[in-house]
Amino acid sequence: MTNSMNKFKGSNDYVVSKELMHAVNVSIALQKPLLIKGEPGTGKTMLAESISQALDKDLIIWNIKSTTKAQEGLYVYDTVQRLYDSQFGEGDVADIKKYIKMGKLGEAFSSQEQIVLLIDEIDKADLEFPNDLLWELDKMEFYINETKETVKTNHRPIVIITSNAEKELPDAFLRRCIFHYIEFPDQEKMQEIVKVHYGDIEEKLLAQAMETFYWIRSMKEIQKKPSTSELLDWLQALMLSGISLDKIKEEIPFAGVLLKKNQDIEAMFEIKDKGYTLKRWL
Repeated sequence: MTNSMNKFKGSNDYVVSKELMHAVNVSIALQKPLLIKGEPGTGKTMLAESISQALDKDLIIWNIKSTTKAQEGLYVYDTVQRLYDSQFGEGDVADIKKYIKMGKLGEAFSSQEQIVLLIDEIDKADLEFPNDLLWELDKMEFYINETKETVKTNHRPIVIITSNAEKELPDAFLRRCIFHYIEFPDQEKMQEIVKVHYGDIEEKLLAQAMETFYWIRSMKEIQKKPSTSELLDWLQALMLSGISLDKIKEEIPFAGVLLKKNQDIEAMFEIKDKGYTLKRWL
């Protein structure tokens, strides 16, 4: 191992488990991409931001969509602009380099400093997308056909790849990554996360809210379970409203902050309402 090990220890606004910390540091030491899976709201995207902050390195984010192609991340040849310039006499159109625009991966490779590269939600793209990146992520270089040049990394970026497991990734791609699955935080870890954001939160309010939050998450009828971000928003709403503590579990105020589907809200209150009626704050 290199002396890159044990560099990442989390940051002021991101609580990291020992297992995740080790995964990040092993990935840095072995110079391999770190593939992070976990349900939405477990802090996958924020991990890259935390690594960037903790190691004092710039962050480049490549947000993947269903229409994203691997080529876009490398570079784009702007033929439209070149045609426009040739028609209106704008500059030297023979200089093709002017019309090569680097994508997010290209920016990371050509950076003069080591950066953190986040390839976010890779499973949103088509099945060929990860395979199309195999060579580039393995060799850290790519070829520009139009200029007959090879772009090689000046400083190998720290690559974080996130997936919500919507699609299975190819085995060949997985073999080139360090893998870590982020479990949804238990109540103890979640309290630690909450106090990073709301250090002065009242303990009784937190206890009532946490009990209600995990009770809702335990319901098999809920299709989209509330995540960490919804809990933080809900706690802020509760604190700003000044609602009395006995109403949190009794009435579940501001349920629409926690649950984002009408059928989930209805299902929760249907279970809650058995035997008595609640006032609903939606």
